[in-house]
Amino acid sequence: MHIVRIFGLSIAVSIAALVAALLYSGPTALVLTLILGILEVSLSFDNAVINATVLQRMNEFWQKMFLTVGIVIAVFGMRLVFPLAIVWIASGMNPVQALDLALNPPANDASHFPDGSPSYETMITDAHPQIAAFGGMFLLMLFLGFILADKEITWLSWIERPLIRIGKLDSLPVVIASILLVITATVIAPDDKSGTVMIAGVLGMVTYILVNGLGEMFNIEEEDVVDELVGEESTGRSGPSNLAKASGKAAFFLFLYLEVLDASFSFDGVIGAFAITADPIIIALGLGLIGAMFVRSLTVYLVRQGTLSEYVYLEHGAHWAIGALALILFYSIGTHVNELITGGVGVALIGLALISSIIRRNRSGGDVEETEPTPVG
Repeated sequence: MHIVRIFGLSIAVSIAALVAALLYSGPTALVLTLILGILEVSLSFDNAVINATVLQRMNEFWQKMFLTVGIVIAVFGMRLVFPLAIVWIASGMNPVQALDLALNPPANDASHFPDGSPSYETMITDAHPQIAAFGGMFLLMLFLGFILADKEITWLSWIERPLIRIGKLDSLPVVIASILLVITATVIAPDDKSGTVMIAGVLGMVTYILVNGLGEMFNIEEEDVVDELVGEESTGRSGPSNLAKASGKAAFFLFLYLEVLDASFSFDGVIGAFAITADPIIIALGLGLIGAMFVRSLTVYLVRQGTLSEYVYLEHGAHWAIGALALILFYSIGTHVNELITGGVGVALIGLALISSIIRRNRSGGDVEETEPTPVG
């Protein structure tokens, strides 16, 4: 019954989305919507794990905000408005014209209309380099911030411990990310896209530093207040303790951080969806209503069950998957990468981390330090 309560809404919404697809454009639309939903879920296991690591740090009100307002942003913002916005910007069309272009593709799935104007799908594909550069840089900064940080538990110790030692240089994530961005823009990106890739990558880096930095700043302030109230010394960690769940400004910036993070994860799914269909309604139903809802439910399940405390390497595996996804996004700027490879790498790394966690737990006789699961919803 516990699982039914968590996934029940997602199942109901998925059924409604499939019925809507059937009514919208017949059996073909229903099948395409189902395929897109499965694609999104398969690509987003690492997203759910990372979301859970952040969500468990927030108080109950902001957890509910993520599961309600956040899902609206995920469904309509990233899966419907975002592709249309790219067309608005690229073509100079107004929103109504962009929607009409999306709903009325050229005959025989051609890349251009008879008059030579590009199709909606072509415009989205042409914008892939800057989208991949922004999302890849944001995810790369997230990966480097975790893997270079000092931590008690390491998974791939043979590489993580040396990285922790060199990570004492505070500016190292920016240095590494900047070098990779320059290589991507000058070696991988097409010549006519080098400048836009550089700008988009820098914006991705700045967005991560700004949102993450503001969240940590307010987290530390709130921890100090709580520590004074209970008569304990400050823990000095970046992020609230189990006692001090983030609220107020801290939780607000964590909420923004989660939304940008979710957007970065969804870039590859949105772009990959156009290999299946260019219809924005079907994309919104499949990626948004089905995929995004199940990712939210999986996030809730991980938090409520205390899974990240029980299987301690899952967070590590998810961050390694993020690092792999960031590199794949950079590489995809110059060469197409099949979505099955993108999703498969993430699932494989998280699967290995889960197996390692189970082995560690069995060796310790199940005596693994756990924290009380955080209520959600």
